[in-house]
Amino acid sequence: MAMIDIEYRHSSEPPDDEDLRRWSVEEMEKYLKGLVFDMQVADISSKFTSVEKEGPNSLYINGRKIQDILDGLEIKPLEVDESCDHGKTNIVGFGRPVNQWRKDVIEDIPDVLVKNAISKVYGDILKNRIL
Repeated sequence: MAMIDIEYRHSSEPPDDEDLRRWSVEEMEKYLKGLVFDMQVADISSKFTSVEKEGPNSLYINGRKIQDILDGLEIKPLEVDESCDHGKTNIVGFGRPVNQWRKDVIEDIPDVLVKNAISKVYGDILKNRIL
């Protein structure tokens, strides 16, 4: 078994909404494969599985639903005084804020939340690892 095992379960395409971060099952799979590739390049044992199953589309990391992992985290936005561009004008926008996502549509989950969930699972694995 890989250290980080990402499983994307899907039964249907996401709703037709142009505000979604990923508009199709194919795009979500491509995004997750990219994350796994980045972890593998960083020498983190990881794998991705896409499974067609009945029910709502969902994302699991090491057998845990991503919403359950995120429930145990306190994610705070960076304060303006702590940001690296403090005092500079903002020219570039990055889309919707992280805390605005449709929790019933997994394809809308922000990248930073997926990475925080992966980091949490990875940290738990290392914490419980016996060397």
